[in-house]
Amino acid sequence: MNAPLVKSAETMHARADGKQDAAPPFVLSAASTMLPQQQDMLARARAFAEPLLAGELLRNGENVLDHANAVAEILASIGGSEAMQAATYLIYASFHLNNPYEAIAKRFGDTYASLAVETSKLMQVQGQARSGSGASKQGEAKAEHTETVRKMLLAFSRDLRVVLIRLASRLQTLRYHAASKVPVDRPLAEESLYVFAPLANRLGIWQLKWEIEDLAFRFLEPDTYREVARLLDEKRREREQYMRELCASVQLQLQERGIHATVQGRPKHIYSIVKKMRGKSLAFDQLFDIRAMRIIVQGVEECYAALSWVHEHFQPVPEEFDDYIAKPKPNGYQSLHTVVRDEAGRAVEIQIRTQAMHDHAETGVAAHWAYKEAGVKGYAGVSANGDYDTKIAVLRQLLAWEREFADSVQVSQLGLFDDRIYVLTPNASIVELPKGATAVDFAYTVHTSLGHRCRGAKVDGQMVALNTPLQNGQTVEIIAAKEGGPSRDWLNKDLGFLCSQRARSKVRAWFNAQALQETIAKGREIVEKVLQREGKTAMKLEDIAEQLGFKSAEAFFEVVGKDEFSMRALEVLLNPAPAEEVAGDDGVVVRKPRSGGSGKVLVVGMDSLMTHLAKCCMPAPPDEIGGFITRGKGVGIHRHDCPNFLKMLEHSPERVIDVQWDDAAAADSGHRKAVYPVDIQVEAADRQGLLRDISDVFTRERTNVIGVQTRSHKNTASMTFTVEVQSATRLHNVLDAVRTVAGVRQARRK
Repeated sequence: MNAPLVKSAETMHARADGKQDAAPPFVLSAASTMLPQQQDMLARARAFAEPLLAGELLRNGENVLDHANAVAEILASIGGSEAMQAATYLIYASFHLNNPYEAIAKRFGDTYASLAVETSKLMQVQGQARSGSGASKQGEAKAEHTETVRKMLLAFSRDLRVVLIRLASRLQTLRYHAASKVPVDRPLAEESLYVFAPLANRLGIWQLKWEIEDLAFRFLEPDTYREVARLLDEKRREREQYMRELCASVQLQLQERGIHATVQGRPKHIYSIVKKMRGKSLAFDQLFDIRAMRIIVQGVEECYAALSWVHEHFQPVPEEFDDYIAKPKPNGYQSLHTVVRDEAGRAVEIQIRTQAMHDHAETGVAAHWAYKEAGVKGYAGVSANGDYDTKIAVLRQLLAWEREFADSVQVSQLGLFDDRIYVLTPNASIVELPKGATAVDFAYTVHTSLGHRCRGAKVDGQMVALNTPLQNGQTVEIIAAKEGGPSRDWLNKDLGFLCSQRARSKVRAWFNAQALQETIAKGREIVEKVLQREGKTAMKLEDIAEQLGFKSAEAFFEVVGKDEFSMRALEVLLNPAPAEEVAGDDGVVVRKPRSGGSGKVLVVGMDSLMTHLAKCCMPAPPDEIGGFITRGKGVGIHRHDCPNFLKMLEHSPERVIDVQWDDAAAADSGHRKAVYPVDIQVEAADRQGLLRDISDVFTRERTNVIGVQTRSHKNTASMTFTVEVQSATRLHNVLDAVRTVAGVRQARRK
């Protein structure tokens, strides 16, 4: 469970020899003790995983199914629940499933699926950390595992069972290497010694701690390990015989005194011996605890009674006495420790504790974790009676483990953990924050809405100011209003309400959104006033926005509210000029030119004849033009290349007359030069603000827009602008300017 799987040559769905592995005995025995709704869950999990894992190997060469079996046995030995044992198989199965969460949840429930998927993700993170590690020094190894510690903390907070599964898996990996003589990668051994063993120690799981330490140390310093092992073995038989006789004698004399006790020798672990030798600069023969005894009694009073008897019959070493019953260790460990000398001067280390203290010392928090197998996804029950305080206590041990790791000399010199803290939510989840973070930072990290509505905070049950910096391990509860927003004071760095840049960005975004809504409201009001003035209040605002080239009414209101849109375009849209009946009229709606008459077109030989510019081609000087006599409308003026004019010339040539532009009239003193309506066709990639940008071009070119039609299809915008120009020559410059607008593909005269 410490490296991704390596696929073997055999099929993933069956063993190469076609046989099925028999379920190990512990699977059957554990299944028999399950609750009714969990009946056969462990056996079912193994049966589900077996065809996926058959023939699979870990990177170190260990068979995956064998590894999972061994991990489940370790978990069972320390009181791990059947759910943890079953999850051992599901974790590896998840690597071979397309949608692991869904597949596992369908068969075993959300709790199992969450546990398997979260643990598999953590395994991948750790594997990547080790694969990129080439460190050989202890400080460098710790530095490279800081991110692993961070990920482990956050993963453990979601489901505490992950802690035991990872510890048991690491122990089995070390056992495999020791038994198979397969060399261990140094990063894995360092991670075991400097990360996993301290974690087991913090949680009080001595049974795993000692073995992980000894095996990891064996691989890291094989020469030192062998030397201490040799020294221990030199007089082992003599020492063991002495301890057997001493234990029997002490137990008998305690019983004669009315103290019911179990007295036994306890094994000494090589790594602890080396640490003591190095920490106190002692030679091997100067150690007190080579001979060790444990006295287990029924109650606390008997602990002190046994201690009194021991000190009466042996010579105590005063400086070696510790009372961890009156003052337990931070991880909850309790026991009386003393060192005494016998008549021959031989030192013996003695531990005195109750059975309950002993169970806790061996399995730590595992002794209290009886998880519920159903419930909220990502969380689990904590103890048999659902004790919330137990989970809080365990999480605080995890945080203490992280602090101990961070406080080590090598890591503290590098400043690797100086930038963050961990605090707890009221429902006992760990939240990672930057150092110096406040309750407001915490609220925004949990949920943006909670941050906006934050009005007060309790830290460890006490009300505090919102700008109070939080500390590691504190439990934070936010007092929130039902609705509302943040305070502008929170953005004032001098007031210290926010430390996190992420939270600060969320506050700014809220105020920006408020300003945007005010702009939209202002734009809506302006548009509605225009509609009221023009008597067009029945028109739908969304339809108006769409016709003007905007994706929504709010986008239109925003531009209007920012004074970035000419209301003249809206007025033209609301009041289009009536269409004129002309031969070949194409239905384009435009206003009449603002100059008088039709632009002073001169009809040769018939100067008094009424004329009008045809809407189908919208001629303007110096276009070559022709006239066509219409009934009741005078002479229609067309461009020579107008398709309608060419058809009329073919079918009714007798009604076609020669015409020309009257330049002399425009040149008369005091006469304002005429302007002519012309249609411009624009095709562009549709985007917000396109109409505004093109309108800006017309404004810069001093070209008046008197009509707009737009439509959008498949992200392409087609627009027809009716503009007033003094000549068609001037129009070329305007079209060139429009083509420079971003997204415009084509701009031409219609």
